[in-house]
Amino acid sequence: MKPGKKLRGVNLGGWLVLEKWMTPSLFAGLNARDETSWCVELGREAKTRLQQHWHSFITRADFAWLAEVGINAVRIPVGYWLFAADYPYHHSFGALPHPFVGGGVEVLDRAFDWAEEFGLRVVVDLHAAPGCQNGFDNGGIQDVCEWHTQEAYIDYSLETLERLARRYGKRRALHGIEVLNEPRWDLDTKLLKRYTSAAYWRIRSHCAAEQVAVIFNDGFRSFREYTGFLQPPEHDNVIFDIHRYQCFVQDDIDRDIYRHLQKVVCDWKSEADELIGGLGLPTYVGEWSLGLDAKLAALWAEGPFDHAHTAMDDFQFDIACRGYAAAQLAVFEKYLGWFFWSYKTESMPQWSFRECVERGWLPGKFA
Repeated sequence: MKPGKKLRGVNLGGWLVLEKWMTPSLFAGLNARDETSWCVELGREAKTRLQQHWHSFITRADFAWLAEVGINAVRIPVGYWLFAADYPYHHSFGALPHPFVGGGVEVLDRAFDWAEEFGLRVVVDLHAAPGCQNGFDNGGIQDVCEWHTQEAYIDYSLETLERLARRYGKRRALHGIEVLNEPRWDLDTKLLKRYTSAAYWRIRSHCAAEQVAVIFNDGFRSFREYTGFLQPPEHDNVIFDIHRYQCFVQDDIDRDIYRHLQKVVCDWKSEADELIGGLGLPTYVGEWSLGLDAKLAALWAEGPFDHAHTAMDDFQFDIACRGYAAAQLAVFEKYLGWFFWSYKTESMPQWSFRECVERGWLPGKFA
């Protein structure tokens, strides 16, 4: 499917790549902070626990509900360990050569079945790469960023993308494959471009441009660093992915709701106009949320964070959430599409799409 129909989507985060803040119950009583250390710490017990999570966290009923409210796409994060225990060793594995639980690919197969049943499009996103590309828990190993240091890690990432393209390239639901989620801001842009270009051709060897998009993330840098990159006619159906949050740096955390809204309708709106007019590629906002809670930032950044919204009563907080949601949607609708992060968490309602809808912070219908 060539770009055209606007995608209004939701991420299925915390499902095939674990993130402790999203599913704290899975990590209770453990020292683990990410999926790698979780599998290493649990050892043989990891298989039973993770398979139970895979079968209960997201189900067919969730796809049915998303379709009912008018969502037409899902972005599914996956790890490099999805297919087989042939991935390169990393020192975080300890004595285990291949610690990750197998069988995730069958879960992804089932997700494609459900997406096709309910008419949803699927973006498969390589969220965690060997050696970790960003040092975040969502990259597989927190506080480690070594993906760019070994050719074996980069090569295996490309192999994983080609396996995804080979397995799902003819599936009716497949909208696109994202080559790497959130590579860190200090990785060399030239290296990322070489990798992305190689990924494009590996995916294209199995997926026609008329059917499947190739998607790449901005890597926390200006779109201007990608001006002229992967342009038609040599490259076709390439999509740029940006993520927009206001809760991870101190300047944003210190904002009151009025300054949060101002950043959306002024800064992000101006950015959208510049990007749409200047990059030459269609763009998704691949991640966004209603998260303004400093408690989440404190999971990654040390130091005290004063919650600027504690003075609000419940009614005022609901209004703030609705306003922040509406402002973002008004801006993000300028792009080719957007994907809320995420469908579901255990204890963070502003990051849970379904709870945001049910609380009235987000619209009840998206079509």
